[in-house]
Amino acid sequence: MVEAALTLPLVVFLVLGTLQLFLMLQARVLAHYAVFRATRAGAVGYGDCERMTHSAILALLPSFHSFLGDSTPAAVVQHGGGGNAPAKLAAAFAARRFNRYAGGANPGPRLDGEHDGSIVWIDRHIEGGGIGGEQDRDFDEPGHLRQLEVRMIYWYPLRIPFANWVMSHMFLAQLGLEDYTAANPLLLAERDANWNRGEFTDPFSLSGEVGAELLNRVRARQYVFPIETTFTMRMMTPLKARHFPTMNCPR
Repeated sequence: MVEAALTLPLVVFLVLGTLQLFLMLQARVLAHYAVFRATRAGAVGYGDCERMTHSAILALLPSFHSFLGDSTPAAVVQHGGGGNAPAKLAAAFAARRFNRYAGGANPGPRLDGEHDGSIVWIDRHIEGGGIGGEQDRDFDEPGHLRQLEVRMIYWYPLRIPFANWVMSHMFLAQLGLEDYTAANPLLLAERDANWNRGEFTDPFSLSGEVGAELLNRVRARQYVFPIETTFTMRMMTPLKARHFPTMNCPR
């Protein structure tokens, strides 16, 4: 019984952690698809941030919300329609169309648990120059190449209980954001975990704003992991200045 008590937390974490890693791998695959969809939406939609953000959220929905598993979700009734797949998808998207997880301080059911932050951050860069006036009228002239470069951060919510807490604090230590020296949740025989910043193999750093956002969410018990993807595509419609008050899309 003593041996089981000492090893059971580690065994449970290995099982749950493995499941969480497979879900993160799926989320990364969908993130690559989502940044492609967002970039294409911008390339054919004059660089419109709203179209880009909506395209990304629609592509990422299956990685954090099983909308087809809801038999009679309240959102479906609220937005009309029955229990068919298109209605469920529309309801799930409607609850997150403003690039916020449906939970926490948001009204209505907490569809995404405690998460209420941004789903994606989309940063844009125009290769080949900016916009001279209200619209880039020479976009289709020979030699007048405009490429839309997109960097997307997907704030993937860790979905496996216990594993999400342990892995989040490990990530913070590995990324050099925060030490963890409280009780070790994996080995009860140890007095403390002693997870120091940069202690793990091959530590890497995040940009300041991404690291700060990750730290704030974990401290609020909103366990996420930032998945970064990029994509580039030639503009197929002229850039319009009204879609570029800033280069980064609203967060």
